[in-house]
Formats: sequence, structure tokens, C-alpha cells
Amino acid sequence: MLAAAVVVFLSLFIPRYLSFDPSVGRLSPAEHPLYFPVLMTHVLGATVAMSTCVLQVWPWLRRRHRRVHRYAGRIYVLAGVWPAAAGALVISVIWPFGPVSALSDIVLALLWFSVTTYGFVLARQGWYADHRRWMLRSFTLTISIIFNRILGLPIGMYLASQLDTTFMGNKHFMEQAASAAATWLPWTVAFITVEWWLDREQRRRPEPRLSPADEELSADQAPAIVQET
Repeated sequence: MLAAAVVVFLSLFIPRYLSFDPSVGRLSPAEHPLYFPVLMTHVLGATVAMSTCVLQVWPWLRRRHRRVHRYAGRIYVLAGVWPAAAGALVISVIWPFGPVSALSDIVLALLWFSVTTYGFVLARQGWYADHRRWMLRSFTLTISIIFNRILGLPIGMYLASQLDTTFMGNKHFMEQAASAAATWLPWTVAFITVEWWLDREQRRRPEPRLSPADEELSADQAPAIVQET
């Protein structure tokens, strides 16, 4: 189901960028010459991140082909999240449409980059259980863009119905409010949900924090542990 959702999302929203036509961006190439290259860096990096994150959370691949899992993880971080987050951060800083939605994108980009980098470092150090938890946070932020598209329509429709009352006929204010709600809600709700799930999992099955050597030994001697972590 996750793979299907990612394929549908990428099929609907990515092809228009593959023409590499600067007119698909919302900022003028003449006034912002670096905007489109940075936008494409973000789009292509996000495409790599969304594609490889499906492999990262596939339990069968993680259990049976650990080397493929690790290589896909490096691609996810180095060619996916890092360039995509950096591009989003630059775009958000210069974004002239709505400071509230721009702030959401800045916070999201910094958080996405931070949790992914920390999870990557934990894997390099051999703390695989902790690595799993942090990469689940990263995965949640990666796919939150799908929730953004799903929630954007009902949010826009609801606020449009308030145009003549709450917004006193000012369409610009209504669009600003819709943009702010559609950018903040999806990723914050998704992130809170994964935190709740991780906390619930930890309380239900408390485990001592093993050293990297012990974790590697446990993974080699007990395949069932690999399934859980």
C-alpha cells in the first residue's frame, strides 16, 4: 500500500518538473535566477528519498538482504534527504508568499535533515535499534508531503466557505490561511503520531540498550531480533 501511494504521488506531481522548464516554478527566473535550479535539487532529492524510503521500511528486504538495505539507506540520506532538505531550506528563506507557510517549511527541512543525519550516524556507530527509531521519524517526515496533498483540498474547501464571514471577503487572507494550515498540519500530526507510536512500543516492550558489539552479535545469532529492530 505504501509503495502504491508513493508511485501514485510521484506519477501525479513529478512529471511536470522533468521538462526542466523554469516556468513551472512560481518565481520569475529573471528575478530569481537560482530559484529553479534549487527547486529541481529539492524535487529530485525528494523523489529519491521517497523511492528509497519504501525499501528502507520493507521488513523482508531488511531481514534477508541487509547489504541492499544499507546501500539503499545511504542513497536515501546522501542523494535524497540531504539535497532535498537543503533545497527546501533555501527556497523557504526566499519564499515571498506567506511567512507562516515558509516558517513551516523551514522547521520541517531542519527537522528532516537533523533526524535523518542522527539516524545515519547511529547506524554508522552500530546502534541499530536506536537507528531504527530515528529513521522511522525521518521516514514519517519524508512521506508527510502525501498527507499535505490529501489534506490540502478539504482545508481549502472549508476555508473557502468562510470567505465572506471569517475573512470578510478578502481572498488573499483566505489563501494565506489555507496555505499555512495545509503546510503545518500534515507533518506535525504525522510526527506526533510516530512519536506516540514509538513511545507506546517502548513502554510495551522495554529493552536494555545494547552496545554496538552486542547488537551486532544479537543480530547474527538471533534472526528474530533483526525482525523486531
